[in-house]
Amino acid sequence: MAGNEWINGYLEAILDAGAKRKEQNQSHLSASVKFKIMAMELQSYGAGSDNKEKEATYSPAKYFVEEVVSRFDDSDLHKTWVKVVATRNSQERNNRLENLCWRIWHLARKKKQIESDSTRRLLQRKVEQEQGSKEAAEDLSELSEGEKDVKADDGSNNNNSHVAVYSRINANCNSDTRIIVSDEEDGEGQKEEEHLYVVLISLHGLIRGDNMELGRDSDTGGQVKYVVELARALAATKGVYRVDLLTRQVSSPDVHWTYGEPVEMLSSPPDDDDDDAASSSCGAYIIRLPCGPRDQYIPKESLWPHIPEFVDRALAHITNVAKSLGEQFSSNPSNPVTPVWPYAIHGHYADAAEVAAHLASILSVPMVMTGHSLGRNKLEQLLKQGRLTKDDINSTYRIMRRIEGEETGIDVAEMVVTSTKQEIEEQWGLYDGFDLMLERKLRVRKKRGVSCLGRHMPRMVVIPPGMDFSYVNTQDLEKDGDLQMLINSNSSQNKRDLPPIWSEVMRFFTNPHKPMILALSRPDPKKNVMTLLKAYGESPHLQELANLTLILGNRDDIEEMAGSSATVLTNVLKLIDKYDLYGKVAYPKHHKQSDVPQIYRLAAKTKGVFINPALVEPFGLTLIEAAAYGLPVVATKNGGPVDILKALNNGLLVDPHDQVAISEALLRLLADKSLWLECRRSGLRHIHRFSWPHHCHLFLAHLSSLLLRSSAPSLSLSAPRVPQSEPLSESLRDLSLHFSTDSPDALVTESSIDLNRLRHMESSSTLSFSHGHRQSIFVITIDCYSDEGAIEIPRLKEIIDKVTSLDRSNGRIGYVLSTGSTILETLEAIKSCNIDPTRFDALICSSGAEMCYPWRDTLADMDYGSHLGFRWPGEHVRETIRKVAKLDGADGDLVFDEIASSAYCFAYVVKAENNVRKVDGIKQRLRMRGFRCNVVYTHACRRLNIIPLFASRSHALRYLSIQWGIDLSKVVLFTGEKGDTDCEKLLPGLHKTVILRGFVDIGSEKLLREEDSYKLEDVFSTEAPNIITLDKDCSTSDMTSAI
Repeated sequence: MAGNEWINGYLEAILDAGAKRKEQNQSHLSASVKFKIMAMELQSYGAGSDNKEKEATYSPAKYFVEEVVSRFDDSDLHKTWVKVVATRNSQERNNRLENLCWRIWHLARKKKQIESDSTRRLLQRKVEQEQGSKEAAEDLSELSEGEKDVKADDGSNNNNSHVAVYSRINANCNSDTRIIVSDEEDGEGQKEEEHLYVVLISLHGLIRGDNMELGRDSDTGGQVKYVVELARALAATKGVYRVDLLTRQVSSPDVHWTYGEPVEMLSSPPDDDDDDAASSSCGAYIIRLPCGPRDQYIPKESLWPHIPEFVDRALAHITNVAKSLGEQFSSNPSNPVTPVWPYAIHGHYADAAEVAAHLASILSVPMVMTGHSLGRNKLEQLLKQGRLTKDDINSTYRIMRRIEGEETGIDVAEMVVTSTKQEIEEQWGLYDGFDLMLERKLRVRKKRGVSCLGRHMPRMVVIPPGMDFSYVNTQDLEKDGDLQMLINSNSSQNKRDLPPIWSEVMRFFTNPHKPMILALSRPDPKKNVMTLLKAYGESPHLQELANLTLILGNRDDIEEMAGSSATVLTNVLKLIDKYDLYGKVAYPKHHKQSDVPQIYRLAAKTKGVFINPALVEPFGLTLIEAAAYGLPVVATKNGGPVDILKALNNGLLVDPHDQVAISEALLRLLADKSLWLECRRSGLRHIHRFSWPHHCHLFLAHLSSLLLRSSAPSLSLSAPRVPQSEPLSESLRDLSLHFSTDSPDALVTESSIDLNRLRHMESSSTLSFSHGHRQSIFVITIDCYSDEGAIEIPRLKEIIDKVTSLDRSNGRIGYVLSTGSTILETLEAIKSCNIDPTRFDALICSSGAEMCYPWRDTLADMDYGSHLGFRWPGEHVRETIRKVAKLDGADGDLVFDEIASSAYCFAYVVKAENNVRKVDGIKQRLRMRGFRCNVVYTHACRRLNIIPLFASRSHALRYLSIQWGIDLSKVVLFTGEKGDTDCEKLLPGLHKTVILRGFVDIGSEKLLREEDSYKLEDVFSTEAPNIITLDKDCSTSDMTSAI
């Protein structure tokens, strides 16, 4: 019954909460209307709070509801409701209490159901992860005698002599995940590189080099400062020639005009008379690219549909810079220019990681990612709270789309930069694409020089964020004259010469001569300030020895703050009063960001200690800042501080739940001056390990180590320089995208060209392709299949005739046919339409796994195949597909199709679409086993294509745009409203898309995603101006005007 008495008390408090505050505003309303308003507040508890303005108001009702829902079982709530019903009377308050109790009871039951569903899903996913890890471990467990003599590879042993196997992973990589703190450890084996071009991507928020508006909104925070400082530091690093930080251009009246400037220089080239020094770097730049609505600043959750546009603009920028740098460094102007492609493309956060993954796949350059914060971790925390269902979380935060962006980044990334070991083990371990034990097994096999059987895991490296310590004056830390001036001087002039924040803090203290215990954090329950206050309040010795300073954000009126912040600050004031800590604890209401260094200085000058007692601290940036000012630290033993104190050796770790341990650690550091001095000196001596130069040194060392033995191909645009009088078909049809590699074993094959056939084509047709003479490209991607999965020839012919009839430019338009069928099937279908295949400049086949040029020959492009071969598991994944693609209990519904398969495409006949998993289910299980592939259902769900990670019809189109030098804005793509499961990825981008309704009756979309996955509107915007929908029977003039 005690529990019920507590519930009754809380319910009475809810009824009273806010009554006085709303009395004036609602005095004219009836009692029933007032209760409806309160009921809406209760519903907002279960619906979340996406509106930040509502969050800013402290709601006592919400606080007490949360207490009831989280602290009491629903059976107790039901008993209370029964009691209220039994004792009801005609008084309005009792009726309100009955209804209120009933509503909260249902909230508690809803919370319990959400928690149960969440637990069930997590358990199911954990079982699947363990099964995938077990299967992979069994395959990798034994090293046979034959394997020991086999050189490591990440590809398959395809029975095709022309397929080259590439690896970007250094077999000698250290498998440990730790902070490398000695130069001997991280410098070994590093290649000397020069003229490096590094691309950083941070898509959301407001980014500029000076006067950063940190905290302006949830998207403009620490990540903005991180990427700007990283760009500057990399540009100042030896060997790095240029750094581009790509972000979104915002030309909105709601933000400063500087965010609309296309280019901003972050650091200029070195000003030196020495030519070599001057040419060592051309600086760092912010490159702002249009993406999405031009005149709106939109939150990161709304950016997902516009990512393809950003990818295309970034691709154009990088290509132009690469060619420009190639011309700049070319020693012989008469030779073809070799572009200087990025040394690495580094994506920050999930959205930029997806952008970087696409760019790295298209350009075949290494990709690095930094998560900053992770979607799966956030989803897990929100589900544990039980307030929102998974659907609610997904609609509010676009969380499933974010998670898929992170999984895509893991697929492609060579290296993932983390801040702590905990991030690797507890956060990245939640992802399908990363398994710590499997990653270690793969690393052992690489080190031994044996095959990884087509599996890949990215390298997780711990490189703490860098900091700028140039403003720290260590000599000033040894002097205390200015502190004495503040404490002892009566002159207001002397005090005006000191930082104002010092006086603001010191005014709280009765005895300002004592050392200062400093805590600096947000007023967040997770920061555990209450336990610190209790430890201080219950330790007379600590109170006698030191003062306590709490810097807990900024506030004007606590009642106007967000609920959790207001609760923390209210409890702080209550505890100060309870323990009578007036004159011993400082808690200033305001401070500027520029005041923070001065606060650290003040604490150091008083011979004080910094403490971070958080329940869990993912990293602990404040600990590094404190160490830079010579402050010994006491820190939580949970999370990043373990690594930081191991590197700096400047303090003590404590259990954040143990008040006695906290007070003892503080007393030990404050009372033992020799220990205090030893910790101070150790922190100052090792603080350089957390500087930006050291961060960049580790970053490039790790990356160089990974790429040291790589023979992966890189794009090389090679177009012979010929006079204009030379026949176009013979001079420029050879324009090809070759792959240059340092490996002597790499094989680059050029297909022979039938010159007689080309001359005949040139004399008989104006459609021969030549670089610079095709002004635009029309791409036909309409996937029209019958119920049985056969190509519908009449419709295909109708489509081709309709599109080719738009050409009035005398051969200035080229045609590309993109399909999920094989090259042979596509050629036969074109011939069945009575159309000459040579009318097409290129055929993209097998869902992007093959490409050929019918005007030249009907063989697959070997250069394109070599590009796709990187990280293709080949035969190793063939049997695995049959296991993971079928639903449990299904047998014989998935049969390998030998005829439709090729070197880079494994095709399977789907006999019953209800017995196979959807695309996202298959990809999830492949990732859990370390396989990186693309999965496409085609032929009206009758065929499953498993293709390389870098293969897709979308990427193939961008490959051609680079190869042929045609801007994507001059490409028009014709598609149906239905199609293969990859159809939706073809629609968005810089190119124009014309959706022709009525050409496709049966698509494969039903096998694309599960119901709880992300939605179509998170892939592309139907309101995009370059996506046009027309009817099947539209006229040629309608199509012409549309494009």
